[in-house]
Amino acid sequence: QLQLVESGGGEVQPGGSLRLSCEASGFPLESYTIAWFRQTPGSEREGVSGLSKEGGITSDADFVKGRFTVSRDNAKNTAYLQMNNLKPEDTAVYYCAASPYGTPALAPNVYKIWGQGTQVTISS
Repeated sequence: QLQLVESGGGEVQPGGSLRLSCEASGFPLESYTIAWFRQTPGSEREGVSGLSKEGGITSDADFVKGRFTVSRDNAKNTAYLQMNNLKPEDTAVYYCAASPYGTPALAPNVYKIWGQGTQVTISS
């Protein structure tokens, strides 16, 4: 069974940081392009950051550039999203996803394996 499990969400104040984790099971994450998406109630799921399977290509949405960093630890079969300088508008459910294709496109339809999501809330 191919599975992704996110963790690390929570509530922090504006300007704070969180690191989300995405642990894969049933397949080698190093052979897959990974991406993070987020969604708020009533809105479409939007791409946040992606990382190619080789690790050499990243994609970042304009609203996270300079604040979020996607990475992977192949030995742990886990991907991460380091989020710094968080803003209230970053509040959402965050999902990780994996695709066998090479380009980390931030389009949900490219990804076939999804995690269940983790809630991130930024509030003072």
